[in-house]
Amino acid sequence: MSKNEIDVVTAEFFAAFDNRGGRAADVARIRRLVLPGGVIVKTGPEFTAYTVEEFIEPRERLLAEGRLVEFSEWETSERTEIAGDIASRFGEYRKSGTLDGEPFEGGGTKTIQFVRTPQGWRISAFAWYDHP
Repeated sequence: MSKNEIDVVTAEFFAAFDNRGGRAADVARIRRLVLPGGVIVKTGPEFTAYTVEEFIEPRERLLAEGRLVEFSEWETSERTEIAGDIASRFGEYRKSGTLDGEPFEGGGTKTIQFVRTPQGWRISAFAWYDHP
């Protein structure tokens, strides 16, 4: 059962950024999926560590103001290990959209740490690496 619940949280996480077909991205749902003190890290040339709010705010703007449209990202493979009330997921993902009028596609790797809370599985940390 835990793996199914983690799959659902992961799918909700990826869906938070989807604004295809004119729908509004629901980036605010990250506040429910990630613990308030969660750690979010982007690796690569612009290494950045974010709080939940620091992560959400610029993405909400980018997805709502029309600069990034028809955007979605999705997991293409994953492996999840669960030990009691903690879990770790390592997965590959793809993304596509149109940024400032230019179509793009890309992908990378995400690692997501989960903990079981009284409200169910939540993300305690995640990090990603975009393939060059």
